[in-house]
Amino acid sequence: SQPCWSEYLTTRIEQNMVVNCTCPISECRAQPTTAFIYSIVSSEEIIAKYEKALLRCYVECCSNLTWCTNPQGCDQILLKDGLGYGAACSKCSWISCFNCNFPEAHYPASCSHMSRMTCAKCNHGFCWRCLKPWRPNHKDYYNCSAMVSKAACQEKRFQDYNERCTFHHHAREFAMSLRNSVSSIREMPKIRNLTFVLDACKVLEQARKVLAYSCVYSYYNQDTESMDIVEQQTENLELLTNAL
Repeated sequence: SQPCWSEYLTTRIEQNMVVNCTCPISECRAQPTTAFIYSIVSSEEIIAKYEKALLRCYVECCSNLTWCTNPQGCDQILLKDGLGYGAACSKCSWISCFNCNFPEAHYPASCSHMSRMTCAKCNHGFCWRCLKPWRPNHKDYYNCSAMVSKAACQEKRFQDYNERCTFHHHAREFAMSLRNSVSSIREMPKIRNLTFVLDACKVLEQARKVLAYSCVYSYYNQDTESMDIVEQQTENLELLTNAL
């Protein structure tokens, strides 16, 4: 009956299980069509949830489509082929990385740099993503047999780079907050055009982002021949950014 179908489909939609659902009769594998669901379900709210489920399914099935990865939330659908490095979401301006699970483009650090580093003895992982001071949860990590002295050196080195990375991310948040504050007053009649301040804040945001991920890059590439140049360029960028 229609009431039974309506209750069944509504439950499936609310549980996010409507896509590919079949007839409730156990031996029947027939799937309700979109037209059938529209004719049975009358609630506009439930229909809206159904349409969102269809859209999610479509995006997940298309390898060239993805959602914007802005952790603050964004429902924009992005075409991967149309976004090279530096291209931002047209809705929220977030720059995503499509090659790894990290939610943000992280130049100059590579995708492998952004993956967690792991203790060779106990497989306990440490992640750059949380951007918090490093605190191992296992007390014996630096007692790994013959690796004690090297590991002790690695501990301070990691903490130094992690603290620098965290600092630049916090400074980036300051630039974002400042830009939002300026944006809120720029339309006041007695305030001159502050476009140049907004542009400066955007430059600050980008510079702090690059500096933060440069810490990750430098940590994993410390022994390469090119690191002297990279460190020098990073230092110059940091001095200019601080001045700005």
